[in-house]
Amino acid sequence: MNVFEELQARGLMAQMTNEEKIRDLLVNDKIKFYIGFDPTADSLHVGHFVQIMVMAHMQRAGHTPIALFGGGTGMIGDPSGKSDMRKMLTQDEVDHNIECFKKQMSRLVDFSEDKAIMVNNKDWLLDLNYIEFLRDIGVHFSVNRMLSFECYKQRLEKGLSFFELNYMLMQSYDFLVLSREYNCLLELGGDDQWSNIIGGVELNRRADGKETYGMTFKLLQTSDGRKMGKTEKGAVWLDPEKTSPYEFYQYWRNIDDADVINCMKMLTFIPVDKIEEYAKLQGSELNSVKEILAFEITSLVHGQEEAQKSQDTAKALFSNNADTENMPTTSLNNSDFIDGEISVTDILIKTGICKSKGEGRRLIEQGGISIDDKKIDSVVATLKISDFEEGHVVIKKGKKIFHKVKIA
Repeated sequence: MNVFEELQARGLMAQMTNEEKIRDLLVNDKIKFYIGFDPTADSLHVGHFVQIMVMAHMQRAGHTPIALFGGGTGMIGDPSGKSDMRKMLTQDEVDHNIECFKKQMSRLVDFSEDKAIMVNNKDWLLDLNYIEFLRDIGVHFSVNRMLSFECYKQRLEKGLSFFELNYMLMQSYDFLVLSREYNCLLELGGDDQWSNIIGGVELNRRADGKETYGMTFKLLQTSDGRKMGKTEKGAVWLDPEKTSPYEFYQYWRNIDDADVINCMKMLTFIPVDKIEEYAKLQGSELNSVKEILAFEITSLVHGQEEAQKSQDTAKALFSNNADTENMPTTSLNNSDFIDGEISVTDILIKTGICKSKGEGRRLIEQGGISIDDKKIDSVVATLKISDFEEGHVVIKKGKKIFHKVKIA
């Protein structure tokens, strides 16, 4: 199976500017392609993971990835999919975030011996002469056409700044620079980047008369169209300090039955024919498939040792032989206690198990919270400092969420 068929079989492909030509390039040639990553946080999250997997598939097929870090565009922020303008970052924050991205990405993409290339668009964006840029690049863009794109339409209701309107020009200019400097022929990205990718393809044609191509990949979504990668505590990050390996493992172990096969195709290297065998399983039979999925993804992001620890911890908890060493943990301070007590609802908020006291009370009323295997049946239940004499307590939400709480 060639890489085009592989990406297709895994359900990754969304849109292409020229399917026939892209297929020919990927099957019969070895090309340079790029994906851009704006450093708006100090860690990649699971939404980025799809793009990294695509880079890895392409590299394995002999193509050369260019990872473009948006040291310049990250100073603005992509308005695509956003109802409000992004928080502006300092140059130091952007540079720090890029270093974090490089480390995480290198787990899956081999950057040794020119097998892949890292570039930073601040190298050509931050010193641009604005008048020259408008004359040479801006002249190729129709504002009317730009405003017809979905990524700008949804921002018009709240107000689209001229600052943000420049984003498409800059991302398109990235493709022009990479085409000129590296003979990069293909830009890849999530499907929310389609408009920006078209901008780059058209700029290469108008400015240099050169044919380049664009392809987007499906976003990581549940079977009913919701974005994946969110928990009660927020985004699922690739940084183990922001989302622990155990929490990361548990996220994939606990996904809905309807999503497990799609995630296995998109986010692992398990052969497609093997995944098709798993797809025949139903109901409780899928639990073992979820364990395989969680182990494989955790291994790719955090290494096999952390994946094994997370799996062992999860199995021990489900068998009530609790090994709490690798369990997500929250530390309380003495100041969190009032007269030596803290409410269970307050603990649920501090651990991120619930976002509000109302949500915590509803969970307790529904019988969904246990502490050290004892079900909490009162919404005004409290824990005393003396309840932590064993060093910690374990909170259980439903059957699958475990959290250790200790006193610092």
